[in-house]
Amino acid sequence: MQHERNRYLEQPGLLKVQVALGDRSYCIEIGAGNVGFLGPFLISFGDVGHVVLLTDGNIAPLYAENIAEHLAQNDLTIDMIVLEPGEESKSIAAAECLWERLLEIGTDRQSVVLAVGGGVVGDLAGFVAATFARGVRFFQVPTTLLAQVDSSVGGKVGVNLTGGKNMIGAFHQPLGVLIDTQTLDTLDDTQYLAGLGEVVKYGVSLDASLFELIESNVELLLRRDHRLLTDMIARCCRIKADIVEQDERETTGLRAKLNYGHTFAHAYETLAGYGTLLHGTAVAIGLVDAAKLARELGRVDDAFVNRQIELNQRLGLPVRFDGVDSDQVIDLMLRDKKAVRGTLRFVLPSKIGQCELVGDISPDVVKRIL
Repeated sequence: MQHERNRYLEQPGLLKVQVALGDRSYCIEIGAGNVGFLGPFLISFGDVGHVVLLTDGNIAPLYAENIAEHLAQNDLTIDMIVLEPGEESKSIAAAECLWERLLEIGTDRQSVVLAVGGGVVGDLAGFVAATFARGVRFFQVPTTLLAQVDSSVGGKVGVNLTGGKNMIGAFHQPLGVLIDTQTLDTLDDTQYLAGLGEVVKYGVSLDASLFELIESNVELLLRRDHRLLTDMIARCCRIKADIVEQDERETTGLRAKLNYGHTFAHAYETLAGYGTLLHGTAVAIGLVDAAKLARELGRVDDAFVNRQIELNQRLGLPVRFDGVDSDQVIDLMLRDKKAVRGTLRFVLPSKIGQCELVGDISPDVVKRIL
């Protein structure tokens, strides 16, 4: 894989991924230091005079305040709303506060809700935009790796309930997505590694060549090499875009493939308490558990499971969630959106880069691997 490594010794450029949805489309722009394009990018949509910038207390001083100043220089009226950081803000209560605030500041059809932050900010901002005044436009500037490769793309927005993650939500596609890989330089190691959990998900479940690329470039990934990250984020976005274009509202089952490892992950996040276990960290564990379940069902062999475990360990990602009550896990899984009429369904692999939705799985089989 040395030739793959050498590809990232060249100067990085701006990569674009187009998401085409019938008569609608939007662009994802990926590169290092490209946030300066944001003002012209927004203005290009026309009838944009007011921007409601939603961010959190961690991102505001790092990026959002500078973005607000830059947008103001483009003759845009800016209202910035700063949320409390963390998964606890992804709630109906927070959404209600934002609805009231949007009403106070005169948000209308010429307004754009701009999400600057990680997955919590993006999901909450998108949900508020989808539901305020029956829908206003929004734009994503994701600042975490997990948000850049996953939650900012595809239009799924929502909030959590106490008993279930992402149980209240909508499909609301953004006007566009601007990804600046330099924002990853300020992520702490835990947040960055959590994002790698989602990157691995794409490789192991949907793209064998991406999985091999990750395996052969672990050191560059851990060094946060912008050349590699720009290309890898674009590949993840393209994979997701291809699936979303075919199954925007998850009606055929194809889009469910993007949730490999997530049935386990969502249960673990809920059990741990929102914000205690990061989503990408939970996904990394869920990938291993899904592989073990696939092995239990005879779909993959020991070598598959061991390869997944080894890559997690090389990247510094966990491979198990200790101390679980299997009955509680099963109960939470039965509330999962993929469950149908009280039966468990999982996205499971058959080989590296290939997976499918498998139904009617006995809880007893799941308990054996827990």
